[in-house]
Amino acid sequence: MLSYKPKDWFSFIFRFHKADTVRALFPLMLGIAAYSGLIAYLELEFWQLSKNDSISKITIMHNMLGFVISLLLVFRTNTAYDRWWEGRKQWGALANNVRNLALKLSAILRDPSDRRFFRGWIPVYAYALAAHLQKEETRVVLFEDADLDHSKHVPNQVAGLIIRKVTHLYQVSRISGDQLITINAELQSFTDICGACERIKNTPIPYSYSAFLKKFIFFYIMTLPFGYVFDLGYLVIPVVVFIFYVLASLELIAEEIEEPFGTDTNDLPTYRMAENMQEQVEDIFDAGGNR
Repeated sequence: MLSYKPKDWFSFIFRFHKADTVRALFPLMLGIAAYSGLIAYLELEFWQLSKNDSISKITIMHNMLGFVISLLLVFRTNTAYDRWWEGRKQWGALANNVRNLALKLSAILRDPSDRRFFRGWIPVYAYALAAHLQKEETRVVLFEDADLDHSKHVPNQVAGLIIRKVTHLYQVSRISGDQLITINAELQSFTDICGACERIKNTPIPYSYSAFLKKFIFFYIMTLPFGYVFDLGYLVIPVVVFIFYVLASLELIAEEIEEPFGTDTNDLPTYRMAENMQEQVEDIFDAGGNR
C-alpha cells in the first residue's frame, strides 16, 4: 500500500507513480487522440455536418448520457471502495483478536513450552491468511514438527493446531473450563475473518455490469467528437482525450481496489500488518514471562 501525505497537494499533481492510470491508459489515449483528430479533420474539411440540425441532437444526447454515466461510475467506485474498506476492517478485527488472545493466554499460562507455542503460532495464522489470500506459499518458517499441507487450506490447518493445543491444555487441567470459554471467542473469530476475506476475494463484481460499463464508456467517447467538433474545432482532440482519461481512470481505480488482497500499490499491506501482529504478540508474551 502506498504511503503518502494527504495534505501535500504538489506531490499529487506533479508525481507519477507506477500505479498511476496515465501509464496504463497512455496507448489508448494516443489512439483516442488520433481518432478524434481524424473525425475533426473530416468534419471541418469535408463533411461539414455542423450545418445539419441533427448534430445538435447528438449534443443533447451526450449531455443526458453524461449524467447517466456519472451515476454509474459513482456506484461502481463506491462499491469497490466498500470492498476495500471491508477487507481493512476484517484485518483490523484480526489484529485486535490476535492481541486479545495473546494477552489472555499470557496471563493464563505459566509453562514455558506452552508460552513458546502460542508466542510462535498465533502470528503464524496472520501470515498464513495473507499468503492464502494472495495464493502464495507461506512466507514464514513454520515449526518443523508441524504437518502442514500447503496445497490445502493453510489457515484452517494453523487454526486447527492452535485449537488442538488449547483443547489438550484443557484436558490436562492447565486451562480451566471458564478460561476455555474466555478464549473461545478469539479462536472462533479467526475462521470467521478468514471466511469474510474469502467472500470479498472470491465474489467479483458481476461480469455483465462491468462489461456494460466499459462498453458504455467506449461508445460514449467514440461519439463525442461528432457532437462537439463544430463548437471546439481541433480543440476537440485534447477535450475528448481528457474526458476519456477521467472516465476510464475511475473504472481502473475501481478494478484495482475491489480486490484488496493482491499485490497492487493500493492493496492492503497484509504482510506488514502480520509483521506488526508478530511483534506485538512477542512483546506481550515476553512481558508476561518476566513477572
